Amino acid sequence: MPKGFIIIVVTYNGMPWIQKCLESCEDYSVIIIDNASTDNTVNFIEENYPSVEIHPQSENLGFGQANNLGIGYALEKDAEYVFLLNQDAYLHSGCIESLINNQKLNPDFGILSPIHLNGNGDRMDQNFSNYMTYKNNIDFYSDFVLNKDLKEIYEVPFVNAAGWLLSRDILKTVGGFDPIFFHYGEDDNYCQRARYHNFKIGVVPFAFLNHDREGREPRTNSSVDYLINRERSLKHKYADINLEDTKELEDLLRKRKRAFIKLFLKLKFSKLLIARQEIDVISKVIQEVILSRDKNQIKGMHYL
Repeated sequence: MPKGFIIIVVTYNGMPWIQKCLESCEDYSVIIIDNASTDNTVNFIEENYPSVEIHPQSENLGFGQANNLGIGYALEKDAEYVFLLNQDAYLHSGCIESLINNQKLNPDFGILSPIHLNGNGDRMDQNFSNYMTYKNNIDFYSDFVLNKDLKEIYEVPFVNAAGWLLSRDILKTVGGFDPIFFHYGEDDNYCQRARYHNFKIGVVPFAFLNHDREGREPRTNSSVDYLINRERSLKHKYADINLEDTKELEDLLRKRKRAFIKLFLKLKFSKLLIARQEIDVISKVIQEVILSRDKNQIKGMHYL
């Protein structure tokens, strides 16, 4: 087991995957933060994996804040590296060692990820393959297809946090996940902050995990979903501290307010509610984004 290394798994109703996940982690120290699961996840872990440190929560903290708790516990144990692993992901043999060895040789990479395969391990995870496109790294697919010597690390602007190795250095400089994101978007934001503070993000082609998420039922698109997705996309774009300012977001608020008045004058009352709700969302995002940007531009162990 690598010295000073801890795996953090956030669980929420994880019974379909947790056994395979923890079996793949059996050689390592593991901290689990359970987000108030209503199935048998907590009891199953306590009964079958007594060496795993589990912290059940009374409410669902979301992915980012739960991971922040786990990272905080790991740092208290003097961890030099933490690995964030999804409950529906399974490590391949040698994955962790390959990541740590490469990070030691390349300390400017604050985030390293293995290649993400699908649940069966017979092809690349679909979303992961999109992160490795020519636009994001011109060599990755060509090196594989043309049977070239593979690079130790392929630098990318983003890779999702289903399997991240984080160095203590990046945690001390960038901190944890920003709590303005509850679920989805927090890893995008973290990569933005990592790049701002001059850390690189990379994929190690000799390390693998399976991300078992195929075949799930798609979510329905209600007005509530629209507003949640709208809020998340605005935060993703404007909380990016690599942007100079958020004037465009303030212009958007003014446009939506003018549109609301036009709808009212045209007596289109059926559209007024969603228009009013969108104005409220944008106003809320502006306040949160301003505070987030001010904080995240400063180095420190924020949110941990």
